[in-house]
Amino acid sequence: MHQDPFEWIDAQHRRRRRAGLVRTLRPRPADCPLLDLAGNDYLGLARHPEVTAAAADAARRWGAGATGSRLVTGTTELHARLEDRLRAFCGFEAALVFSCGYAANLAAVTALAGPGALIVSDAGNHASLIDGCRLSRARTAVVAHAAPDAVRAALAAHGGPALAVTD
Repeated sequence: MHQDPFEWIDAQHRRRRRAGLVRTLRPRPADCPLLDLAGNDYLGLARHPEVTAAAADAARRWGAGATGSRLVTGTTELHARLEDRLRAFCGFEAALVFSCGYAANLAAVTALAGPGALIVSDAGNHASLIDGCRLSRARTAVVAHAAPDAVRAALAAHGGPALAVTD
C-alpha cells in the first residue's frame, strides 16, 4: 500500500498538539486598549503621535520597505544619519542599526566567533543567541543559567579565542 509521503508532517503536528505546543495567531485590533507586556515596544513609543507622524512622513518620502539588503540597496541617508547620531550620542567610533534584536544578535555572535573559537552560552539564552552560536561554527559550551563559575571554568579550559554570551 502506498503511504502518503507527508504523513510524517501530520503525525508531528498531532504530537505537538497533544503536548500543548501548537500556538495560534491572535490578531489584535489597531485600537487595542490592553497594556502589552509581551511585545518589544519597551519605551512605549510605537503609538506616540510624533513617532507615527515621522514614520508616515518617511514612508511618503522614502517609500515602504527596505528595497533590498542594507549592503546592496537598502541603506538610505536616513540610516546613515541615525547611525551617526547614535555614534555621537554614545561616544563611539561607529554605530550600526539592525531591523531587530534577533538580527543584531546573529550578526554580533557570528562576527565575533568562528571556527576554532569557543562560545560559552547561558542555558537560558534567547533563540537569537542560540542561532548565532550555531551559525558561527564555533564550538559552543552551554552552561547553567546565571552560573558565572561555570562560565569561568569553560573559558579557562579553552586555550584559544572565546566569547561568553548571555541575555
